[in-house]
Amino acid sequence: MSLKNLVGVSLDELPASRELITRLLNAAKAQIADSKVTSITAETRFGAAYSAIRMLADVALNANGYRTLTNRPGHHQTAIQTLPLTIGLPAQKVQVLDALRKQRHVTEYSGDLVPESAVVECVSQAQALQTAVRAWLKANRPNLL
Repeated sequence: MSLKNLVGVSLDELPASRELITRLLNAAKAQIADSKVTSITAETRFGAAYSAIRMLADVALNANGYRTLTNRPGHHQTAIQTLPLTIGLPAQKVQVLDALRKQRHVTEYSGDLVPESAVVECVSQAQALQTAVRAWLKANRPNLL
């Protein structure tokens, strides 16, 4: 699979934008900070950390000249599962992020409670992805930072 093969199916080509990447990086940073506020519910904190993961996956796509087709089902899944192609994230890490995506889906659509351990994992994964995306941008697309 290549990103080019997904154009028209689940991706669209979009020129990389320093402004968009800056906004998404800043928003992801804010979401990570929000996810650490212990006076709010675990579900809200988990949602904030997951939102950061999705935004960072979108940064990776945009830095490579793509975006997900948000009018198609599965755009969160696509953004996360293309991380090996966009920034070279190992498959094992993508599996963890995808499990968090599934947990978010269950929580959002069933009202299930999120255990504190899932919040801690999601925040940790969001921070790790933030570090990985920034390092990849610095090494491969410094003009976008």
